[in-house]
Amino acid sequence: MIPSAIVYTSRTGFTRQYAQMLGKQVGLPVYSLEDGLYGLPQGTGIIYLGWLFASHVQGYAKARKRFSICAVCGVGLCDTGTLLEQVRSATGIPSEIPLFTLQGGFDRSKLKGPNKLLIHMLVKGLSSQAQRSPQDERMLQLLQKDGSYVSLDNLSGVLIWYQFLIK
Repeated sequence: MIPSAIVYTSRTGFTRQYAQMLGKQVGLPVYSLEDGLYGLPQGTGIIYLGWLFASHVQGYAKARKRFSICAVCGVGLCDTGTLLEQVRSATGIPSEIPLFTLQGGFDRSKLKGPNKLLIHMLVKGLSSQAQRSPQDERMLQLLQKDGSYVSLDNLSGVLIWYQFLIK
């Protein structure tokens, strides 16, 4: 099935930025999940984007009940293209649905409650490591200073998949 819309769930705005960027590149309308639930018919083919929390793509379960998911993009702190098996397993995404992970960004001001505590513990744990991998070092730097890694380059895998799909 060829998707006819992009639907997303965003908490800090990075996933929304990717959804809008992708929509512009492929010429599809973009909806938040809440707007899509009311504005799109049951079974509409979509590309779904959701933010990652503990390897779960947020909003995916709700989206799959209403739409026909053509591809999933999980946006998180991890490097683009990593943690695919963990995300697929944790979220329950079937193997026939293409999955992409995209590095988003970090905005400390939007953290609340337990998420704020979890990030504090993660920073403390990473900081205390005598030897850090390059990926751990990038993660620590991202968590210590707010920043965005949203870029068109990070969407290249999704764009290649989409172009192949519509040919």
